[in-house]
Amino acid sequence: MNTLLVVGGSLAGLRGVQAARADGFDGRLLLVGAEPHLPYDRPPLSKEFLALHGTTRYFTEEAHLRDDLGVELRLGVPARALDPVRRTVQVGDEDLPYDALLIATGSAPRPLPRIEPRDGVLTLRTLDDAHRLRTRLTRDARVVIAGAGFIGSEIASAARAHGARVTVVEASATPLERAAGPEVGGALAGLHRRHGTDLRLGTTVTAVHGTGRVEGVRLSDGTELAADVLVVGIGAAPATGWLLGSGVRLHADGGVVCDGYLQTTVPGVYAAGDVVHWPNPLMDLPLMRCENWTAAAEQGAAAARNAVRTQGRAEVRTPFETVPYVWSDWYGQRIQFVGRPADDCRVVLGDLDGPTFLALYRAGERVVGAVALNQPGKIMKYRRLIAGRGTWAAALDLYPTAA
Repeated sequence: MNTLLVVGGSLAGLRGVQAARADGFDGRLLLVGAEPHLPYDRPPLSKEFLALHGTTRYFTEEAHLRDDLGVELRLGVPARALDPVRRTVQVGDEDLPYDALLIATGSAPRPLPRIEPRDGVLTLRTLDDAHRLRTRLTRDARVVIAGAGFIGSEIASAARAHGARVTVVEASATPLERAAGPEVGGALAGLHRRHGTDLRLGTTVTAVHGTGRVEGVRLSDGTELAADVLVVGIGAAPATGWLLGSGVRLHADGGVVCDGYLQTTVPGVYAAGDVVHWPNPLMDLPLMRCENWTAAAEQGAAAARNAVRTQGRAEVRTPFETVPYVWSDWYGQRIQFVGRPADDCRVVLGDLDGPTFLALYRAGERVVGAVALNQPGKIMKYRRLIAGRGTWAAALDLYPTAA
């Protein structure tokens, strides 16, 4: 193999080029990124970057990529099309060749239906988005956030730290209801309210008022709210439009369907990060998609190693499996998820209205997930237990007060 082309200039793509070189790949290595920036750390954008006027955390320097790793960079130019017959990717006005391709283009924020773009309607995904939003989070600014998931809740926390007046609008009955269930979701709702955020549940934003800029919003229950800014945080969709017609199989949500080695339905084409659906044996799921920092880093490295090893020989490749891990910071509190907490929540340890708690989730006789508030030591023990296919009894033994 002579050329590995990595499309996606964020964490998964960076870990891909690093892993390929570490694995001994000495061919041509190209890294394409739609943004003009070097790979940077995204999670802080909605946390300390917004709340504390932090600086951008770049993962590496350009000199290291170019001189030490021998990476050819194409930044600020998105991929436009994949031609699997010619084995090329159209990037700007170039057709870049590949012998193996790693797709790591991540995801893009979902827009609110029927809401026209205007000044003050913002999303948060990129560094440039974060700069735009940070200038709006001023004392007494009227900030409405659509969506009480991870991004929306972290933005609410940052806005409150600046003294803004914050309303979060969520369609579900609780924040993160699908991810954590109603009990834990109710506890997270309380966290918002204890810190002065106006949380409106079971409703959505249906209209924006203002000529040229945001002045207010209307909710589906008929409520009218004054607003200086509307932040849309209702989830993200895989950035895979450039793959249409390529033969790469896409999931109904637009993600890329892969096998256990993270290879797509097109030979020699692999994928990593937010775009990937793959069978995850540790979670007993035929297909799973993870949108988090840990999965992007792990998958980027694993997919690149498999891509540069001898094609068609399964014994030199390694199937990828993982226990998902997600963390989120709200109002100075650390929330951590491991496994797949959406299954049956059978026990809550601690007070859901207190400063710490741990919730455990089971499937049959196996523990499959946990959610913790301010319990970093305990949650990682549960991640290791889930990775070892630990039993429900073993999960309760880790926390003696559970019985």
